[in-house]
Amino acid sequence: MSNDEPVGTTNADAPLPTEIPAGTTLTIADQSERLQSALRISGELDKLPFKVQFANFVGGPAILEAFRAEAADVAPVGDVPPIHALIAGQDVPIIAAYQTAPSAMKLAVAPGRSITRLVDLKGKKIAYAEGTAQQAAVLRALNKADLKPDDVQLVRLQLAEFPDAVRTGQVDVAPLIEPNVTRFLRTQGASLIPDSETTGIYSGLAYLYARRAVLQDPAKAAATRALVAAYVRAYQWVNTHPEEWAQKYYVDNQKVGPEDAKRIIDSLGTYTFPHLDQALVDQQQSTIDVIDAAGQSPKKVKASNGFDLRFDAVISETVPAAGATFVRGKN
Repeated sequence: MSNDEPVGTTNADAPLPTEIPAGTTLTIADQSERLQSALRISGELDKLPFKVQFANFVGGPAILEAFRAEAADVAPVGDVPPIHALIAGQDVPIIAAYQTAPSAMKLAVAPGRSITRLVDLKGKKIAYAEGTAQQAAVLRALNKADLKPDDVQLVRLQLAEFPDAVRTGQVDVAPLIEPNVTRFLRTQGASLIPDSETTGIYSGLAYLYARRAVLQDPAKAAATRALVAAYVRAYQWVNTHPEEWAQKYYVDNQKVGPEDAKRIIDSLGTYTFPHLDQALVDQQQSTIDVIDAAGQSPKKVKASNGFDLRFDAVISETVPAAGATFVRGKN
């Protein structure tokens, strides 16, 4: 960041502004219309004192391109896209987080393949997408089995291609999350590597991050602050209205059957909202270290450079007020 900031911008160390002028707009790069649905169905979207535009993307790399083109201001992503933003030299700090069940990501096994342990991955074709949470899950799985990337065949695909690739046997294994897990298991002969094997390969963390230029603009920074509070309240509403969320999002929007929708919600568990603090920075650094140790990072980066910790104040205020929690398993 330049030391000579333009007049009317907000310094990264300055308190977040709270005044949102009329006409302020934020463009959110969404995935599967998920955040949009949570905000709308919970009623939080109508309460926002600014205009919101949504664009839908698949995966962190596509969102990063939208940030680069200044076509998006804020986006929800997994834990790896912010790392690739740092590697690419893009200043897109994390401004909020939620965590779901770490067991929500599964390693799907193609029909007809017998893969029940992580050590069985040796020599197998594994769907791989750099810049995604699925990338880190694969690397953690290999590390847990004392395997290196060269011990398997990493097949580079787009995230949207993972379900069909494993269903048709183009790859032996693919990391999937819901609703793709449920859809995959409808395939005859489909299976999953047991959770007992894959514990620890996925953090369950998802982030909200924003372009630094957005946070330097007083109007947009204030709007983003309000969005973070709405983000917490919307997903806490999801916690307390699982049946309505299942119907309106998974059944009506994502076209999943009612029984499958319940299975998806049960797999994710309760959404919690960790503090933006050193513990979260350290957890993110551990993911960076996994990618770096596997030789999958072109340069070393620091997690601390990828957060705007000023947003912890609104998280600290909103989480208890909404009846939510900061840490999984604690009230």
